[in-house]
Amino acid sequence: MNRLIICSGALVYARSTKRFLLLHRTQGRAKDVWGLVGGTNEEKETPWEGLKREIFEEIGEIEIKKTIPLETFISNDSNFHFHTYLCVVDNEFIPILNNEHNGYAWTTFQSWPKPLHNGLKNTLTNKVNQTKLETVFKVMDLL
Repeated sequence: MNRLIICSGALVYARSTKRFLLLHRTQGRAKDVWGLVGGTNEEKETPWEGLKREIFEEIGEIEIKKTIPLETFISNDSNFHFHTYLCVVDNEFIPILNNEHNGYAWTTFQSWPKPLHNGLKNTLTNKVNQTKLETVFKVMDLL
């Protein structure tokens, strides 16, 4: 039987600039593409616990004001689950990158750097997710 792989990723959003943080990977199958902060959950971690650990390891300690589950992707064979969260911070910051990444970019909605990680591209071009994000942005503008 195949082992279940559970991963989590954070689409970090700065309220003050309305921009997103993406990282440029240097390792693994997703080498040389732009993607989210995140990775594989360890054995007993929930998706959120794993993501908090990955955030700290990949960009340092940040103050997340709000976390909103955006999407859970499940592979056709159900052996791979990827949980994507929108993590809201007040302001942009300079991430403290570990050796998994060699660059970062704060970017506006739909002005994503290229090449974008394929799974992330699917998430960001999904109409349901775009509608969710647009709704969140409208609500945040009211706060």
